[in-house]
Amino acid sequence: MKRVLPPGSVIGVLGSGQLGRMFAIAARRMGYRVHTLSPDEDTPTGQVSDVEIRASYGDLDAVRGFASRADVVTFEFENIPTASIEACAALVPVHPRAEVLHITQHRLREKTFLVKNGFPCAPFRHVRSAAELETAAAQIGLPAVLKTAGFGYDGKGQRLLKSPQDLAPAWESIGAAEAVLEKFIDFECELSVVAARDQDGCFAPFPVCLNTHSQHILDLTVAPAPIDPRIAARAVEITRGILEALDAVGVLCVEFFLTRSGELLVNEIAPRPHNSGHYSFDACVTSQFEQQLRAVCGLPLGSTEQMRPAAMANVLGDLWAGGEPLWRRAAAFPEVKLHLYGKLEPRPGRKMGHLTALAHSVEEASERVQAARAALTDRAAES
Repeated sequence: MKRVLPPGSVIGVLGSGQLGRMFAIAARRMGYRVHTLSPDEDTPTGQVSDVEIRASYGDLDAVRGFASRADVVTFEFENIPTASIEACAALVPVHPRAEVLHITQHRLREKTFLVKNGFPCAPFRHVRSAAELETAAAQIGLPAVLKTAGFGYDGKGQRLLKSPQDLAPAWESIGAAEAVLEKFIDFECELSVVAARDQDGCFAPFPVCLNTHSQHILDLTVAPAPIDPRIAARAVEITRGILEALDAVGVLCVEFFLTRSGELLVNEIAPRPHNSGHYSFDACVTSQFEQQLRAVCGLPLGSTEQMRPAAMANVLGDLWAGGEPLWRRAAAFPEVKLHLYGKLEPRPGRKMGHLTALAHSVEEASERVQAARAALTDRAAES
């Protein structure tokens, strides 16, 4: 039964990264209280939450104690044991539900779900041994991508196979673990659709995004994507179908490959707010984080109208290699917004923050945000 939670209610967040941080900011702005649980302390989410609990996700007693003090529970990343979600669900509503997490945190289950429900994805095979890898490679052909079946993100647990000689080293490199071999797609671009579905089944998509990756990590997003409107409409249609098939409540992102022949293939599903939707914090009437709050609290969804074209650039720990980035230089761009996540230790490849630029076109926004990011390390300009 739908339950509308008023401001002042406690929202429990499993996970404590930047997605939880921005969710907590949106929640507190609307008068809600936020509790977060994770194995760490002084976390991005914990720094802006009302209560930060440090405990293992596998400590079900601690998880139950956390849930007992919340009015609803959600999560901000996929690598949480399903048992933890189920422990919470025995006490309070959890959105999205445990089955959604169970499907999307495991590549084989996710791809099986897609095929079973008629959604387009690249050909793939289940791989459990070196022998099965050889058979799978012969069936779908090379090049192909070997991916661990569970708990992978930002390119972790993936190996590109170009020739038969790559098979054995790749199998060893992923620890001879259960995997999926997926046909390599020579795509034109990568797209994503962030959308929300509320407890009444209402659907609200954000504009389709165009994404560029570097070293398997999202580098740049522009929105709305400068693509054929018919392709954009098809991407939204597929996303709506996925949300409905999952019976998901909350924000979800579907990542797509757009092939050179104009075909859309689902690459991955993220059952939560997504890196490619960060621009919505500054550019849309309702951000993806406020939308998540509205959905889990039983409130009507907000408008996803984008007020101006936008571009988002990730700020990784690599930018600290030459010393503290020059924040004043980025702030000198008046239509660029800086978001830092409060992470204490910068490391190469670690997402430390992002920049969002607004402009009259996505091309101008893209140029502006990349110039602002480059200025962070332009020490010659300081001399």
